[in-house]
Amino acid sequence: MLSTVIIILLVVGIVAANLPWLSERLFFFFDPPGGHKTIGMRLLEWLILFLLFVLGALGTENKMMGSNYQQGWEFYTVLLCLFLVFALPGFIYRHDLKPHLDKRQRRSK
Repeated sequence: MLSTVIIILLVVGIVAANLPWLSERLFFFFDPPGGHKTIGMRLLEWLILFLLFVLGALGTENKMMGSNYQQGWEFYTVLLCLFLVFALPGFIYRHDLKPHLDKRQRRSK
């Protein structure tokens, strides 16, 4: 049971880390001002999703174990870096691959 929860938590983390880079809408619901998201908006959305992920993970730990283990700042720094690595595929898609695909699509018309 616990290993299943850990796998689900990792999958949710990977999806949450990539959401800002894969959608032009804020949190998939709101249209951004100006019609497209800036890099600052994407980073802010990524940070908010990280905080929500941490809160969800802490809540899951409390529910499964009955209490939360004390963690130092090092744990949260490593977790932030892991969330950053999780976001790499979406970042590469948005800022490297998508412009090339859009350019190729415009040329083929």
